[in-house]
Amino acid sequence: MDFIQVITYIAAFLIGAVLGLIGGGGSILTVPLLVYFLAYNPVIATAYSLFVVGSSSLVGVIQKHREGLVDFKTGLAFSFPSFIAVYISRRFVVPAIPETIVSIGTFSLTKDMAIMIFFAIIMFLAAFSMIKTKQNTKSTATSQPYYKTFMQGVVIGIITGLIGAGGGFLYVPALVLWAGLDMKKAVGTSLIIVAINSLIGFSGDMQTLDIDWVFLLSFTGLTVFGILIGGYFSKYISSKKLKKSFGWFILVMSIYIILKELVF
Repeated sequence: MDFIQVITYIAAFLIGAVLGLIGGGGSILTVPLLVYFLAYNPVIATAYSLFVVGSSSLVGVIQKHREGLVDFKTGLAFSFPSFIAVYISRRFVVPAIPETIVSIGTFSLTKDMAIMIFFAIIMFLAAFSMIKTKQNTKSTATSQPYYKTFMQGVVIGIITGLIGAGGGFLYVPALVLWAGLDMKKAVGTSLIIVAINSLIGFSGDMQTLDIDWVFLLSFTGLTVFGILIGGYFSKYISSKKLKKSFGWFILVMSIYIILKELVF
């Protein structure tokens, strides 16, 4: 095992530990790690990330269910439109994107570049949601018509499919504002949606990509192990402060990705 592999597996464990400590966000580092450190192209990196996110979220569902913080009915209601959108995105939309989207003079916006820039924008939004101080963790919203839930699930599902991240930071506020769940239950419930969406989305990639299962399963295994360790130590560490610090790190990473793709 060479130095890069060792660092990669350590990073996999740390990504899981972050997920276990703060309940989300760590998986958003998977794509940059695979693209910039291991030189995977963004299409494969986002596919692998979906598998890692989906598998990790299944572990999270079990943990949160034991604490009584999962609303399966609401989670499945959001999952149905979302997983359809994720699957279509991975199976048809991503493969259909042209290698060169637009050329202006000497500048060409390629498929890989566009995916990474869009990913950086989503990272920026995720960072903002981690940094800002939430004044109210309970929703006074009433149950909305299902067609609105369906459309919201489709939009978030498309974003999830394109960037290969779980989208938990999008689902949590949606569940609070639109489904009327309190914050803690929204976090637990979002894991159902993330797990279903990610794994079904990855099944679309299995039909179009060659998967390195040895690497992917070992990477995912270490991430899951990190979640279990992080979940244990979360009892002793202030997740609120850690989440804000991690948010600043994600913010810096998003700016770096944009600069790297457009300037460097």
